[in-house]
Amino acid sequence: MKSLASIVGLALAAAGPALSQPRSAGDPTALPPGPASVVASADECTVWRRERSFSRSVEAHDAASFAAHLHAGAIFNAGTADAERGRGAILESWAGIVEGKTLVLRWRPGVVNIGGEPSIAVSRGPYILQTTREGVPAFSVGLYQTVWSRAAADSSWRVLFDGGASTPKPVADRAEAEQWVAAQPMANCPAQ
Repeated sequence: MKSLASIVGLALAAAGPALSQPRSAGDPTALPPGPASVVASADECTVWRRERSFSRSVEAHDAASFAAHLHAGAIFNAGTADAERGRGAILESWAGIVEGKTLVLRWRPGVVNIGGEPSIAVSRGPYILQTTREGVPAFSVGLYQTVWSRAAADSSWRVLFDGGASTPKPVADRAEAEQWVAAQPMANCPAQ
């Protein structure tokens, strides 16, 4: 449960007395100005839809679907000392999140890139983290980054690495969180 504890700890620590703070140019949750829509290839759109399906598995509290999105050797909290290794460890750690009991996490893909290796993709986009503090909902926003791997056997894209691309940033309420997400770049891929 290190991952869940890390996420909740960061969100609660960040949700100090001043929940709404201005975004500065040096703010890691502020993306550089750019086009509202990013042109993506057909394969990038396939990964975009897969990322959206992954997100919906959590929103729908569907543990089986969540598991189906994970590579057997997936690593969550990638690049940290608290990395969770393997599908089983991730499923155990994320059970409360998928059930919606410990916190509410929602995200959407923003940009997907596939480089010189056509079976590896990176997806990045905004998330909203909702926790409860003394009976009052607290909201944070940030950016995630996921690396996807396409299996040779069935061409399915599965999460290989997942981690935050920024520290959760507290916001005043759900409306501000939704406004922040809406302002982030998004690929022009069709919704699933």
